[in-house]
Amino acid sequence: MEDNNICKRTITKIEVQKRNKSRVNVYVDEEFLFACSAEIIYRFNLKSKSKIDIEYIGKIIEEDNYLKCKNDALKSLEKKYKTEKEIYGKLKDKGYSNDTINKVVKFLKDYNFLNDSKYADMYIKEKIRNTGKNKIKFLLLQKGIAEDIVKEKIYNIDTNIENQVLLKLAQSKYNQIIKRESDLHKIYKKLGDFLIRKGYNFEDVKHTLNKIIKNDFYE
Repeated sequence: MEDNNICKRTITKIEVQKRNKSRVNVYVDEEFLFACSAEIIYRFNLKSKSKIDIEYIGKIIEEDNYLKCKNDALKSLEKKYKTEKEIYGKLKDKGYSNDTINKVVKFLKDYNFLNDSKYADMYIKEKIRNTGKNKIKFLLLQKGIAEDIVKEKIYNIDTNIENQVLLKLAQSKYNQIIKRESDLHKIYKKLGDFLIRKGYNFEDVKHTLNKIIKNDFYE
């Protein structure tokens, strides 16, 4: 007859941690074996003098890591909305395994706490006020947004709005430059370089430069 106690050990003490009342230390055979959240103790009905096997302990620790990882992810998202890549990196830095992070990311996506398409919409709405399409596209890709999502979002940006922002930005920068520069070619180059760095297309920048600088100098 098989002995059900083979490989099983006895929980001898469960104590609440002094610094974190939501976590407990578990002692097996009078020795500290692992720490976990109090929620795990209730979920698995663990008590002093209970028998427990190594495989079961592994499941407990795995479940606890998942809960901690999920909690860390939600706290991070409360501070600032993030992309899937960003939250993955945050959790990886905290030492969670890939399997645990993948489970948490799936949970976050299932409940719409993570949504790269929504993130892209919010990001573009904010950045379009002072940044061109080229730079916005680069930044979104850098944040791990899928290329097909980025292309769709960039394509849907209202060109009229972008051009209005470009003109306003160029005029403001131009007014700053002419306070310390009078050479037309240097003004043209400095303003053009600035707008290109901001992510605007060369042809749009060229058109805007001609509109602002030449009108100002020759009218």
